[in-house]
Amino acid sequence: MNDPQGYFVFFHAQALEALGAPIQPYLLGEGENKHILCREVDTGGALIEMTLSGQTQDGRTVQIQLMVPGAMVRMIVSAHGDEQFGFQPRFVPAPTQASPAMGPPAAAPAQAASASTGTPTDAPTGTPTQAPPKP
Repeated sequence: MNDPQGYFVFFHAQALEALGAPIQPYLLGEGENKHILCREVDTGGALIEMTLSGQTQDGRTVQIQLMVPGAMVRMIVSAHGDEQFGFQPRFVPAPTQASPAMGPPAAAPAQAASASTGTPTDAPTGTPTQAPPKP
């Protein structure tokens, strides 16, 4: 499995300087592009919790949880290549069927009714009107 799966967490330069030597074994990249590859990231508090996979000196795989203040993180990038990402529909929309052809609405009865009551013909049809009371 050569494709990275997880999240790249990039730090501010001042954060790396403040964290010092303890953060160095977890960093990948060089210069301004130093980052950590995490399996999971939890941003739900003041500290950002990162879950990493590591190996002990005798070769056992261990789960490492690293927490840093949120202000130290510059950017988190998803490295999941097999999933969709972003604001888009996550399903394939079904093809829509064309509506049957419809003709223009029958305006002749509405015009005949408005002519007999004395209301203007450019009044919207279909809206109820109330005749004023007769004195």
